[in-house]
Amino acid sequence: MRYTVIFLLISLFAVSCGKDKYTTNPQISFKSVKPNALRSDLPTNNQTLPVLTIGITDAEGDIGFINGKDTAFVYIKSLINSSIDSFIMPDIQSLTGKNYEADLLIEPPFKRSSRPSPKVDTLYYEIYVKDFAKNKSNVIVTSDPVYYIVP
Repeated sequence: MRYTVIFLLISLFAVSCGKDKYTTNPQISFKSVKPNALRSDLPTNNQTLPVLTIGITDAEGDIGFINGKDTAFVYIKSLINSSIDSFIMPDIQSLTGKNYEADLLIEPPFKRSSRPSPKVDTLYYEIYVKDFAKNKSNVIVTSDPVYYIVP
């Protein structure tokens, strides 16, 4: 009986200390990059471009784009040359609401470094988002690279 009470107390403590999935600041997580390579000698319209899949949650669901009103942005930084790009999120207001959760698909920018480069550049990205209230999400770094192949 004593062990059961201890186990219940530890279980309650573990559950109560868990991070809330839906917060005022958007939360993002890296899911995947597919395909993970891009060739420099082929036109981009002749190959499948890599797409980053990012999971996103937000308590208020104030994400997306409303023409003439609010805009939420995705910020992506290439870690090879520190260039930062931002993208307006699409109009998803018909899909949003409290405790919003979705996957965000991003075609990352492909800017090579100016240093002498090898035959393959390994590109990692740092990503965050801001909602309508300008709340900044956590910053993530892609764990899987995109390979930019230069034959």
